[in-house]
Amino acid sequence: MSGKLVWLLPAACFLVAALLGTARADDLWVTYPGGEGPGKGKHIVLVSGDEEYRSEEALPQLGKILATQHGFTCTVLFAINPETGEIDPNYTRNIPGLEALDDADLMILFTRFRDLPDEQMKHIDAYLKSGRPVIGMRTATHAFNTGNANWANYSFNYGGDKKEWKDGFGRLVLGETWISHHGNHMHESTRGLIAPDAKDHTIVRGINSGDVWGDTDVYGVRLPLPGDSKPIVLGQVLTGMKFDDPPVEGPKNDPMMPVAWTKTYQLPGGKEGRSFATTMGAATDLATEGTRRMLVNAVYWCLGMDDHLGASGANVDLVGEYNPSHYGFGGSKKGVKPSDHALQ
Repeated sequence: MSGKLVWLLPAACFLVAALLGTARADDLWVTYPGGEGPGKGKHIVLVSGDEEYRSEEALPQLGKILATQHGFTCTVLFAINPETGEIDPNYTRNIPGLEALDDADLMILFTRFRDLPDEQMKHIDAYLKSGRPVIGMRTATHAFNTGNANWANYSFNYGGDKKEWKDGFGRLVLGETWISHHGNHMHESTRGLIAPDAKDHTIVRGINSGDVWGDTDVYGVRLPLPGDSKPIVLGQVLTGMKFDDPPVEGPKNDPMMPVAWTKTYQLPGGKEGRSFATTMGAATDLATEGTRRMLVNAVYWCLGMDDHLGASGANVDLVGEYNPSHYGFGGSKKGVKPSDHALQ
């Protein structure tokens, strides 16, 4: 064998390995190509990873709606167990594909207490410093809980020297961190009532008070929310787990906690951006049309595309079969890979 061929062989092997690695990496997330629609040419990255509320089921359905009915290209990321390549919400230290945020127009985040490595966190940090918009769902108020000193300020209970970051990502970017279950968890569901001064807001187009409902409970928040936070939907605590159950009497509903609000955020040294937070959004919550419409309308608002929404709001018809698992720890489906969420 000539010296030249000996020199080329390792390079060729490296190229093949790199190509194979890319092929394997593509199996660690799912992308729904955007069709025709107002969102054509825009890229949304939906980041799942929570142990309780089945974000790994909710976000693929939301991504399918945004791609097939609105034209957005949607990439859905998952907590992946590196030993199996399967979706494992209980594995808190790995969400492959976050480099997709580098050219994303919107991030939708639904994680809980993640402890991600430097090479993944740096993409989230760069995205936020750019001031691009963020939607946080349910446990995104406490999206991170890291033992990595480089990202300690992202943790939900941060109280260190970076004063602007007190209470972490949730408080700084979304407007609140984890506080409490205000409703009785798994016993008192949530009816969404439009906030009195938000009746003309883009996010509630096509929505009447009571259309937003979820079998998850209202989260507690500190009132008033910080900065220019604007409550959009208030959470009426119900006596039971059906959408038509009566409200709880007494102080739980006086005042009602916001369950959806808007905010302007800015990381130290970064640009200003828009955020929308909702403490609703479990996979079962998305079975309700009004809750889906609130989320899809919020996408349009975050991207400054209000003029593309008619008076009836967004089309939020479900795409394919959607039979969400009930929330609860230990209830995630086993043996599921991202490719199982591909469009059929």
